Amino acid sequence: MQPVKTILILIMKFFLLPAVAFAQVPDSLNATLDGYQYPYEVKHITITLEGQPVKMAYMDVAASKGGSNAPAVMLLHGKNFFGAYWRQTIDYLSKNGFRVIVPDQVGFGKSDKPEVYYNFHQLAQNTQQLLKQLGVQQIAVVGHSMGGMLATRFALMYPETTTKLVLENPIGLEDYRLFVPFKTLDQLLENEKKTTEESIRKYHQTYYTSWKPAYDEWVKVPGAQTRHTSYAKVAEVAALTYAMIYQQPVVYEFEKLKVPTLLIIGQQDRTIVGKGYIEEKQKLKTHGQYPQLGRSTAKAIPGAKLVELPNVGHIPHLEATDIFHQHLLPFLK
Repeated sequence: MQPVKTILILIMKFFLLPAVAFAQVPDSLNATLDGYQYPYEVKHITITLEGQPVKMAYMDVAASKGGSNAPAVMLLHGKNFFGAYWRQTIDYLSKNGFRVIVPDQVGFGKSDKPEVYYNFHQLAQNTQQLLKQLGVQQIAVVGHSMGGMLATRFALMYPETTTKLVLENPIGLEDYRLFVPFKTLDQLLENEKKTTEESIRKYHQTYYTSWKPAYDEWVKVPGAQTRHTSYAKVAEVAALTYAMIYQQPVVYEFEKLKVPTLLIIGQQDRTIVGKGYIEEKQKLKTHGQYPQLGRSTAKAIPGAKLVELPNVGHIPHLEATDIFHQHLLPFLK
């Protein structure tokens, strides 16, 4: 009877998993992901951008211990993602005594998608405004991918607010303008309009060393948006934010950072923003090489610590969650 008992225990564990483990994804989702449930309560603040009120979404998860005196950590998402993909890291940090704040930047996730000039300075200012409204004066900042570019800009603009900086496979470690062909906004928009769930899946598969069913959610959510009548708005913002990344490098300013910094770099990552626009394929062998980019960035940032994760791709917090957390927590503490 022992094998039967073991099987029953495994079944019970599976069905007793927290409700937030995986979210149901509707077949169609609008620009602000109405109908798709985040792992924690989503709130909004209203900010003014170019004369118009804009809602910015965020999660604010209390520490499970330490109460109101718990140190705060902010998690910043990548371009092709939104706050919900930090689900496991939010849970881990909360259980380890941190208040965790996870904004959806304006133009992403459950935040509004206004037609404005997108730039990292503005996103950083929006984020600082959120922290002020929440009464947070100091916070550790963790940024993944595009969130790493934003986290860098935030730390440069608000060093007195930023206690520590963690860059997880950030993009922008090289100047894409030097080797990726320029595209006009019209060209970028036409390309975004062609997006399908299948094309999203094909691109997301390059993020990991091997595919797992758990990654499906991060494909299905943007895929559902392509089938909604509001997708034109999503596509427009995607083009505008691509232009932001392309035109506003932070690579030349790493040496100006004045906060303790940790770089966590999956060594199999070969991400290049605008890779599909590169016709000279030889450039793919000389750019997007994260082992070298991580080391050169660590040298550029005063006192930076570098953690290299073998056999891990662009998203360590999803692909190697436990290992990512094992390096993250001691640095934050």
